[in-house]
Amino acid sequence: MGRGMCSASLVALGFALLVCSAMVSAETYVVGDSKGWGLSVSYDSWSNGKPFAAGDTIVFNFLAGVHNAVAVGASEYQSCKVRSAADSAAMASGTAKFDLKKGVNYFICGVPGHCAAGMKLRVVAN
Repeated sequence: MGRGMCSASLVALGFALLVCSAMVSAETYVVGDSKGWGLSVSYDSWSNGKPFAAGDTIVFNFLAGVHNAVAVGASEYQSCKVRSAADSAAMASGTAKFDLKKGVNYFICGVPGHCAAGMKLRVVAN
C-alpha cells in the first residue's frame, strides 16, 4: 500500500508542476503597438513599465524596404552603426521577431540616419 500511495503522490506532483509551468508562459510584445516600428514613436516611452522577461518575444512590424530591425550590442546601440551590411539586411522583410535574453537587449533600425532619429530600443528582461 505504501508504494501505491507514493506513486500516486508522484503523479499528482508531476501534474501540478506541468500545470504551473504552463501558467508561466512567455509574452509577446509588438513594438510600438499599433504604430509599429517607425520614426513617429518614442520607444523609451513605449517600453517603460513593461514587465519584460527572458524568453518573451518582441515583434517589430515595419515597412519592408524602408526600415529594418537589427539586434545589436551596446556599442552599436550607442553609435547607431551596424557592423555588417548582412546584419542590417537580415530583417528587412517587414516583420522581425526576437526572443529576449536575460539582461539588456538592444535593437536598432540599420538604415542610415534612422537610429539617430530615434529608431532604437533598449529592453531589460528579468
